[in-house]
Amino acid sequence: MKSKRYKSIKGMAKDLGIDPRIGELATMKAILTKEIIDTIEAQGLTHLEVSEISGVPRSAITGIISGSLQRVTIDRLVRVLTSLGKSISIKVRDAA
Repeated sequence: MKSKRYKSIKGMAKDLGIDPRIGELATMKAILTKEIIDTIEAQGLTHLEVSEISGVPRSAITGIISGSLQRVTIDRLVRVLTSLGKSISIKVRDAA
């Protein structure tokens, strides 16, 4: 199977037959998750330490780090990031 590069989530979602809004949410979750993983590694924290700092159960932290995005909400990802000393900004623009 030949790989394909996409310029937008909308195009990828269309080819996959899913609602583009779901693709946008998955992208946002992936970006936040990557930042969490990078921050945890940089700070040398364990899953338990992140759980204690954030108030999010250790099992949920493990799920986030393992990439289980389906069961994780954006507000939980934001809570973890802010508890790790990160701030988040959101940019909203018109859809193409």
